[in-house]
Amino acid sequence: MPAPVCEQAAQHLEHAVQKAIDGAATPWRAFRGADGDNFAFSVPVVEQAAGCLLVLAAESAQSLRPSALRALITVALHLRDAAEAVRRPVLTSGAW
Repeated sequence: MPAPVCEQAAQHLEHAVQKAIDGAATPWRAFRGADGDNFAFSVPVVEQAAGCLLVLAAESAQSLRPSALRALITVALHLRDAAEAVRRPVLTSGAW
């Protein structure tokens, strides 16, 4: 996973933990604890992080600037897409 996405996710997850969003602490610890070159996380942790960020976005929609809300949602969608990419079956170059 790209380092900038992980760093942004950690920042947003910290806000989710501060707002006491259920399940945010586990992915926050994982993303916060990632070291400089190793940004590999289990799929369930990434999915949990994405879900928590989407909940944070919904709960904060009225109080965030539109650009900040877009940034939060973008990170959540990047995480969701990364988890889905891992779960998708590999296509073989076959009989299409």
